[in-house]
Amino acid sequence: MPPPFIDLAKTTDLFYIVYMKTRKKEPKRYDPLGEFETLVLMAILRLGEDAYGMRIRVELEQRAGRSSSYGALYTTLDRLEQKGYLSSSTGDPTPERGGRAKKYFQVKAPGEAALKQALAATRNMVRGLEPLLGGTLG
Repeated sequence: MPPPFIDLAKTTDLFYIVYMKTRKKEPKRYDPLGEFETLVLMAILRLGEDAYGMRIRVELEQRAGRSSSYGALYTTLDRLEQKGYLSSSTGDPTPERGGRAKKYFQVKAPGEAALKQALAATRNMVRGLEPLLGGTLG
């Protein structure tokens, strides 16, 4: 008696389905962050609920020694918000600001993930450079 007929198209489909189920999922890669974007995200995380333009700018100057114009800062904040890394909300108008409201920023989950990715890449690149740069870093 001859062997049973095997439809190769169906076995290929079965192989593909099994392969897809057993394949490891690679971690999601996020758009690389520039240095200033990285610093801005870190400043917002540090400031928490008090993260608005002037406070972010002061945090960058004090901690990173980076001065920036409000234009450059808000351009970066807008870009990070467009990427889905930040959300913003407007507070109540205040008399000391001439009746204008503050715009507050918060890092969203994709922003945290992109920041972790950027910091991991930086740590990997720094590892082993201490002797080449004449001592410990930091």
